[in-house]
Amino acid sequence: MLVQGIKSRPVYSGIKADPNAVRHLFVLEGEGALALLDQAATLGQDIRSKTEVLYASTGSKPREHGQKLAALDFHDYWEAPSVAVLLNRFGVMLGTAKMGIRIYISGTEGFIGQAVQMAIDHGIDHNSLMTEHRGSEARRVQCVHCKGITDNVRTSPFTCSHCGLPLLVRDHYSHRIGAFQGVNVDAEAPGTAPPPEELFP
Repeated sequence: MLVQGIKSRPVYSGIKADPNAVRHLFVLEGEGALALLDQAATLGQDIRSKTEVLYASTGSKPREHGQKLAALDFHDYWEAPSVAVLLNRFGVMLGTAKMGIRIYISGTEGFIGQAVQMAIDHGIDHNSLMTEHRGSEARRVQCVHCKGITDNVRTSPFTCSHCGLPLLVRDHYSHRIGAFQGVNVDAEAPGTAPPPEELFP
């Protein structure tokens, strides 16, 4: 984090299957699979029989994680070819979700932000979602000038992929759009932006 104590900064409490839930839906991306794999041995058949898993393969070991998830005896396992396809299916499932479902989301910060926002848009209370950050620290950033969103930002400043401005990545986070805010770093003296520094590996 660039600045300590930013109240809008997301807090990830970690995910653990709730034994009282009627149904479990794990929405995982890349290294987020480990959040479920790490607790798989403790999940009884009762929980597994009520668990659905959506997984998008990204990162350095996507196939290995996917194969391990598929080998577990869950009620349903589905691997998406991309994050966009996974989020689309997640949205469809949210449209038919019933009371008693518990939703667990794990992966990169950008992925969590998008999935949480989708759940909120479908009427799921933010406090009823369990989240766990796994994988890259890369950020999803909105340019406050053109409103364009750039995914997988690792440096600050970085060049906006929409308007080309050099943006300083702030720690202020918008829960509404699931992204950090980027502001023009050389607005008062164009051409004086410092060189990019990798802050989010």
